[in-house]
Amino acid sequence: MKLAEIYMQFQSDINIIEKELEETVQAKNDVLQEAATQLLRAGGKRIRPVFVLLAARFGQYDINKLKHIAVPLELIHMGSLVHDDVIDDAELRRGKKTIKSQWDNRVAMYTGDFIFGKALETSTFFANPQIHQILSNAMVEMCLGEIEQIKDQYNWGQNFRVYLRRIKRKTALLIAVSCELGALAANADRDIQRNLYQFGYNVGMSFQITDDVLDFVGTEEQLGKPAGGDLRQGNVTLPALYAMHYNTDIKQLIKEMLATNYPEDIDVSPILEAIKNSGGIEYSISISDQYLEKAYEALERLPDTKEKTYLREIAAYIGKRKF
Repeated sequence: MKLAEIYMQFQSDINIIEKELEETVQAKNDVLQEAATQLLRAGGKRIRPVFVLLAARFGQYDINKLKHIAVPLELIHMGSLVHDDVIDDAELRRGKKTIKSQWDNRVAMYTGDFIFGKALETSTFFANPQIHQILSNAMVEMCLGEIEQIKDQYNWGQNFRVYLRRIKRKTALLIAVSCELGALAANADRDIQRNLYQFGYNVGMSFQITDDVLDFVGTEEQLGKPAGGDLRQGNVTLPALYAMHYNTDIKQLIKEMLATNYPEDIDVSPILEAIKNSGGIEYSISISDQYLEKAYEALERLPDTKEKTYLREIAAYIGKRKF
């Protein structure tokens, strides 16, 4: 089944979540209102809310409860993107102007903070302290991941473990807790919650590694920005790590061409070609595939339902986006 067909199964509930998102980001300040609404309408696949809905099918499904966990998770993701664009000085996201480029860094930072605040406000629907602990821990870990990325900018000597820990915090954890919290909010068995968390974590790791590969091999049309953006910003991802580890000439080329604060308009195509020819792309895809296999193993421990099949299809889509 295609991803669009899976979404169609939940279209009415996704529409409820979209409406709730729009209502949640309403603000009395005109600039804040326009900025938050623009971000919301920029789109996205709403993967995290969909994972909440699918996970909840393993328990007592009630969209009027679930929207109060699906919305905060999507808002946390959205708020982090606004902050990311400030840190990365990004002009475009999904081919459209970012909040920081349309207004400025100050408006963007406060918009992100506002969205985070709204996420926490919405989650107060639940009295269960475990839900709030999981959400707050995810936010703390995301911040740690971002700080680590800043600290390791232009650090061409970092190792694989540092990279994997960073993408766990930045990306995988929020997907993992989307699956876990969907099940928890629906009062699913604890074993089901744990297995869904493991599924989401491994899918999230595969998702980010695939994104990092696409930054080297994707077209500007696919990415909504020029390829090689991570390298230009001094962010070291798995394909580059592999290439530098096994080929000191590539490492020297990167160090020479990408000194700190180098102009954004640098032509990184020689580096991209060197990394593509190093085996780093193939290696990264193989690691992504290993995480996908672990995600599938977690699914095997779940009851046999159509939702289990849907989760497997989404995982396959995430890990096998066009290269």
